[in-house]
Amino acid sequence: MKIFNTLTREKQELIPIKEGEYRIYACGPTVYNYIHIGNARPLCVFDVLRRYLEYRGNKVIFTQNFTDIDDKIIRRANEEGVTFSEISEKYIKEFKTDSDGMNVRAATYHPKATENIDEIINIVSTLIEKGYAYEAQGDVYFSTKKFKEYGKLSHQPLEDLEAGARINVGEVKRESMDFALWKNAKPGEPSWHSPWGEGRPGWHIECSAMVRRYLGTTIDIHCGGQDLIFPHHENEIAQSECCNGAPFSHYWMHNGFITVDNEKMSKSLGNFFTVRDVAEKYGYEPIRYLMISCQYRSPINYSFDAIEQCKASLTRLYTCRDNLDFALKNACDEADVNDEETKKLISSRENEFIEAMEDDLNTADAIGVLFELVRDINTRVNEGVHSKALVEYAINTFDTLTGVLGLLYQRKKADSLDEKIEELIQKRAQARKEKNWAEADRIRDEIKAMGVVLEDTPQGVKWHLA
Repeated sequence: MKIFNTLTREKQELIPIKEGEYRIYACGPTVYNYIHIGNARPLCVFDVLRRYLEYRGNKVIFTQNFTDIDDKIIRRANEEGVTFSEISEKYIKEFKTDSDGMNVRAATYHPKATENIDEIINIVSTLIEKGYAYEAQGDVYFSTKKFKEYGKLSHQPLEDLEAGARINVGEVKRESMDFALWKNAKPGEPSWHSPWGEGRPGWHIECSAMVRRYLGTTIDIHCGGQDLIFPHHENEIAQSECCNGAPFSHYWMHNGFITVDNEKMSKSLGNFFTVRDVAEKYGYEPIRYLMISCQYRSPINYSFDAIEQCKASLTRLYTCRDNLDFALKNACDEADVNDEETKKLISSRENEFIEAMEDDLNTADAIGVLFELVRDINTRVNEGVHSKALVEYAINTFDTLTGVLGLLYQRKKADSLDEKIEELIQKRAQARKEKNWAEADRIRDEIKAMGVVLEDTPQGVKWHLA
């Protein structure tokens, strides 16, 4: 597999440190509000990365943090008259609701910044001892000029970065590009005891501490949105490599931005949407589909038309899968003369899917292959009667590929309805046989009220979720 490494600015063969195992860190949310659709993209994209690597037979140790102490969290807590931990715990819960809704699998580890204060203090102390950081009036800053490779991820020399930097009021750092590792406590703010007095960690140091504790000093892949390249990821590299004396991450993956109706998403423009807002109107799965519908480094434009198109595409996929269930019920035991040819065609689609994903996680092309498979299934499997072996092979391939993309997970809901729906379908069939059309219509309406649509066909009754 080749991926575009932000560090080298080229596609590189993805080679793990330990064969058959990938250690991946993805920057998680600052939990002071509901996540917005921009946050949804890295969640869905890197969930697909994890699923694909596992599908290819690898073990994946995936860590995603929660920043549960931050200026925004403290501000929100003060506005609502509650503690910072009440705010962070509330929005961690809401995050899980939204991520579960988009079928994002829970990380192997979901550490919180406040659970890693000792590790943070340990790293800051080491950086001071090695001469890379300094204490000033209870604050501790990293000295960027001490790290000669600073700027290697964003590909900007320190001199260029310094041009737009300044020292804000209240900061006591020596140079404009120095950044806070530890912040002196302000009145009324939560704080922890440290060698430099009461205080709390800076934003960047949290991730370095959690990467080292849960994944080790050097990891395979670090990922996040393009907006994190500078300064967050640049600063992570600097403090981690200076502390540990080892490369921080071999590969860096960054997803592209999301616009809304071709404009940058902004509360001031009135085009700011949370995942919850969109899900309440369209459901969660169309959001996931949209987030992986383009190659992850390309920009995505969110619009009502775009999300409606995603819903329509999902309907095609669900219909194909429902038709496969129906074909299996009507399948025969004997193989058709063309079954082997059809199996080879289906197998070739899986190979094409792999080829797309191996090329820098190209989910757009992979989805294209999936719809080629849908066409093949509709013309080769769902028409007429075929052997159970062929239909089961088609089902297994279809479920495997949609599963790698994390799609069609609403079928679990359908599975729970199976027994009840089938019972009602039998009652309706009996009513039709007795020419009791009123009763048949009543049962059809009852089934429709359950969110299920019936379709009468020459082969029998099909049903699918509305």
